[in-house]
This record gives sequence, C-alpha cells and structure tokens, in this order.
Amino acid sequence: MGQWLTPDEVNAVTGWLDLAGVFICGVLGGVVARREGLDLFGYLVVGTVSGLGGGLIRDTLLQHGTPVALTDAAYLPTAFAGALLAFVISVTQDQWARAFTVLDAGVIGFWSVAGAQKTLAAGLGWLPAVLLGTITAVGGGAVRDLLLRRVPEVFGGNGLYATVAVAVSSVYVLCANLGRSTLGILLALAFRLVARRRGWRLPQGL
Repeated sequence: MGQWLTPDEVNAVTGWLDLAGVFICGVLGGVVARREGLDLFGYLVVGTVSGLGGGLIRDTLLQHGTPVALTDAAYLPTAFAGALLAFVISVTQDQWARAFTVLDAGVIGFWSVAGAQKTLAAGLGWLPAVLLGTITAVGGGAVRDLLLRRVPEVFGGNGLYATVAVAVSSVYVLCANLGRSTLGILLALAFRLVARRRGWRLPQGL
C-alpha cells in the first residue's frame, strides 16, 4: 500500500535516471571543455570522466560485480553523446550558464537517488546508501575538475552541491524505508531544484 511503483519498476526508473545523469554530465563536461578551449578528443575525455566517474567509484566501492558502466553497452555511448552535443551546438556563454544551472540541478537529484537506491538494493544500510548516493552525484564532477586542475565544486565557493546530494540521498532512503520510494524520488528532485533556485550556500570560514 502506498507504493506507487513495484520494486522492479523502481529499479527500472532509477536505471533510467542513472543514464539520464550520464548524458547530462556528459553535456556538462562538454561545457567545461568548451570553456577550456579543448579539441574533440578533450570533449570526449572530459565528458566521459564527468558522466561515468561517480558511478564507477560507487560500483567499485559496492564490490557488487563489475561496474555497470563497463557491462552495460548504453553507458559509454550516452556519455559520448552528451559531450558531442556540447561540441556541435555553439551558443553564447550566458546561454551555457543558464543551461548549466538547470542541468546541474537535475543531475544531482538523479544520481543521488540512483546511487542510494543501488546501495539499498545491494543489501547495505542507510548510512552507506547516503554516502554512495552522494559519491555518485559529485564524484564525476570532482574527478573532472581535478583532471583540469580546477578546485572541485564539491569543496564549495558556490551554491549547495555535496550538501544537497547528502540531503537528497537521505530523503530518498527515509522514504524507501517507509515504503514510499516513488515519493522519495519526487521529493529529492524538488529539493535540489529549490536549493539551486534560491541560491542556498554553506557558510565559509572567517
């Protein structure tokens, strides 16, 4: 009762959310590659790292088989497609900035939910689910920034990033334990969008 989708349907939804996150972060990686003035190969590398990094770290830590990015033929082409989209579409910096805001809000929600759900499905508890949901959401972007010798956004200096991933993962885990997984997905995505729109930030050191 109260569960809008069956467990198998929830797994399918989070699988699609995972791929959506791969594509979106592939695009965002391409946006960064454009700003850095990279060539096509650079777009593909940065887009792939951005799109697959968090999931690879998550699956490696789960030790629940080979990482899905290496076994599912859809993942690498999806990351490439996102990077190529950023390569072939030329828009102004302001347009890219607006797109980045919307896409970034979506990907944090998508991957926090997908990472937490996969961890719960592997039989682990709520704390690992929150941790790996957060790593799934921010890992690829952090590795991408380090690759380009940039301070990772996860360390702050901008709107809430890892903090929202922790909160989104926690909301999903709580709702899943209450048998409301679908509601958890919706609440998680809404929370990320509100945090991004209102520009919530953590305090910095004095």
